[in-house]
Amino acid sequence: MLSTAANLINKLACEHNLSDAELLTLITSTEPDINNLLACKADKLRRKYYGDKVYIRGLIEFTNYCKNNCYYCGIRAGNSLAERYRLTQEEILACCAEGYRLGFRTFVLQGGEDAYYTDDKICAIVSAIRKQHPDCAITLSIGEKSSASYQAYFDAGANRYLLRHETADVEHYAKLHPDCMSLENRKRCLFDLKEIGYQVGSGFMVGSPYQTPQNLVSDLRFLQKLQPDMIGIGPYITHEHTPFKDMASGTLEQTLRLLSILRLLFPYALLPSTTALGTIHPNGRELGLQAGGNVVMPNLSPVSVRKKYELYANKICTGEEAAQCRGCLEARVKIAGYNIVTDRGDVRRTLDKSEGEKL
Repeated sequence: MLSTAANLINKLACEHNLSDAELLTLITSTEPDINNLLACKADKLRRKYYGDKVYIRGLIEFTNYCKNNCYYCGIRAGNSLAERYRLTQEEILACCAEGYRLGFRTFVLQGGEDAYYTDDKICAIVSAIRKQHPDCAITLSIGEKSSASYQAYFDAGANRYLLRHETADVEHYAKLHPDCMSLENRKRCLFDLKEIGYQVGSGFMVGSPYQTPQNLVSDLRFLQKLQPDMIGIGPYITHEHTPFKDMASGTLEQTLRLLSILRLLFPYALLPSTTALGTIHPNGRELGLQAGGNVVMPNLSPVSVRKKYELYANKICTGEEAAQCRGCLEARVKIAGYNIVTDRGDVRRTLDKSEGEKL
């Protein structure tokens, strides 16, 4: 006779949805082997949509200045101990050129909300990358902007935008952010991006301070409403120079469980196995792939600035050159049972008829 959790996992794998109460049961269950059962179903589903392919995104962390004071973040404006930097357009283009040589066909420009990079500057950078690499996808992850700004970046050649909502519960959001920030505006940004035509990525922290299992259910429901192309989750990791310095970090086990649940809820989704997972466990990224992930994001930033982009403590791969990062990850991905591919890695929302018949 199947356990309660096993029955719910089978139901989720078939219907790609559960009631709030059922999701809460899966999230909180202490039944043995639940994570293994979830990972098995999640991996089977991701292989139906994406085979053994793992897509690589070249991450370029181009500024660690940020106007915001999010209580959990190491590059928050209030951290006077952070050593700040900005990359020039020429440095960013050099990172892209090296990444292209190494097989990257997606570049992710990530930074704090830095007013130095005006819309004109961002558009110039995007246009230059588009001219240099017309066959590549360009992803931006630079925070909350106006719809007009998002449209300008899109017109300049950006294809994708990553903006994690972090938590979909208003009260929880207020515990993680100062009063000048609002969940309403964060959500507005995400729906603006979708309307413009971006491939949109969102996501949340697992185990963030004051988070409840009910908050996680709210996160899943919000993502169902948004229907993003990519969903990035990772464990919350404490940083010593934030107001949350004494808070516990999120766990590997809970993050892997949520990753598998996300795969079963969103079969088509691009799900990164994050650097944060690799930070809290030596094999965290491999385990993330085996739990349903299909994206990894090696760092293409110059080694000289990598340690300075410290959203959380003890971040891995801060001393490796781009080629080292690429080679190391390729070997790790292969050992985990998958293969890195040189591909833009666009989302696959549907299967063709022959593939559908195999399900």
